Amino acid sequence: MPVKILVVDDERAIVDSLREIIESAGYDVHATYSGKEALDALGGFCPKILLTDVLMPDMNGFEVALEVKKRCPDCRLLLFSGQAATAELAQQFGPTFTSLGYRFELLPKPYHPPALLRKLEDSLVHPA
Repeated sequence: MPVKILVVDDERAIVDSLREIIESAGYDVHATYSGKEALDALGGFCPKILLTDVLMPDMNGFEVALEVKKRCPDCRLLLFSGQAATAELAQQFGPTFTSLGYRFELLPKPYHPPALLRKLEDSLVHPA
């Protein structure tokens, strides 16, 4: 049974590209285009990996990751962003993640496809 990955980004082109790349490696990808849509999707499954953008209009990726982790405790958290404001959010949300015993990894955007696939595999073997 393929590993389920939830991909979240408000930019459709990015989500659709990521879905194509990740599915080509044999993963089961559920693509969503907002934080709210991602959380709504959790009614039907728990992903093994969450891959979410950080800066989105409705919810930021840290908020999405916290809620996903509460509902799906075994989910690995990979956040990605190409914007400098992400560092401020990471400092803001970092203590909350730590206090709950949650870990996340922050990846730069864009991420080269082969490196992304290696990171997904690595996160399954060695959770961040």
